[in-house]
Amino acid sequence: MAERHFILFYETAPDYLDRRPAFRAEHLKLARQAHARGALVLAGAFADPPDGAALVFKGADRSVAEDFARADPYVKNGLVVRWRVREWTTVVGDGALNPA
Repeated sequence: MAERHFILFYETAPDYLDRRPAFRAEHLKLARQAHARGALVLAGAFADPPDGAALVFKGADRSVAEDFARADPYVKNGLVVRWRVREWTTVVGDGALNPA
């Protein structure tokens, strides 16, 4: 099965910045492990306002991102109040999976 890109969108709780330090090391460890496996391509938090994040995954199906979210301490501990995954058809740039 061909690899595809998926974006995991996080919406964070109002007190996210206050509560983040307790879970950040574990969250980053999970992210670095996913990156080392080649599943996580790029990730980061939104700025101004810091109300969410986006994580770009590469895999055969959306479970690559969904499994990450379910295991993420930010999700498990309520720092992320909503998350969703969208398939992303990449056509331009390094790593585009559907070059046009």
